[in-house]
Amino acid sequence: MNRMKNAFTKKAFIAFITAGDPDLETTYQCILEMEKAGASLVEIGIPFSDPVAEGPVIQKANIRALNGGVNTAKVFELVQRVRQVSDIPLCFMTYYNVVFHYGVEKFMAKCQDIGIDGLILPDLSFEESEEVNQFKKRYDLELISFVAPTSQNRVKMIARQAEGFIYLVSSMGVTGTRSSFAGGLEELVALIKQETDTPVAIGFGINTPEQVKELSQYCDGVIVGSAIIKIIEKYGQDAPKHVREYVKEMVAALG
Repeated sequence: MNRMKNAFTKKAFIAFITAGDPDLETTYQCILEMEKAGASLVEIGIPFSDPVAEGPVIQKANIRALNGGVNTAKVFELVQRVRQVSDIPLCFMTYYNVVFHYGVEKFMAKCQDIGIDGLILPDLSFEESEEVNQFKKRYDLELISFVAPTSQNRVKMIARQAEGFIYLVSSMGVTGTRSSFAGGLEELVALIKQETDTPVAIGFGINTPEQVKELSQYCDGVIVGSAIIKIIEKYGQDAPKHVREYVKEMVAALG
């Protein structure tokens, strides 16, 4: 069983973290603590100067990491360190500009070499993903597709070609913690399920155990990012143990 499939053998808690915020050692420790707390998969954000899909919390994390000298090569080294001690499924979440600047095939070959399982590129539309698609199979990577509440007329097309998991955006706008989500999410999951067996994970704004409990009733996993970044912003290098406790609480809410 490949690592990505392994993430969804039960309801999945997917955690996002910005690499290098506040430093790479803290990121490394947080990833290991999240795994201990029951996270099924970790999305590692490669810092970028213009993260258009992110709200202010993750934007600031990107700036802190970049100001600390973090670059793509250093994030690759971080993943190599993680892989020496952990087999948890890992995805990179970054922007196509980062991949293009590094060199698309070179980037994907490196991902395979260090043990990355999937790529999440929020600024790369389904229709424009041809260049990534031509290399992903060669390097055993899965490109994660996004579905938004406004994607209804494109859902079937996206779902039929989806792999890894489908990232269902809970509401329009950028990332950030929220108190409510778009209506019709349950119906949208049902529509996706008519077309594919690929797991569906809901993200953008989830930050409480109550939200996890509610959403996980009808999807295969939940994705949490900004709430974790807020803990890291608050505690800095002391964050890993606090992140572990938070993730543990959220995983328990999956039931």
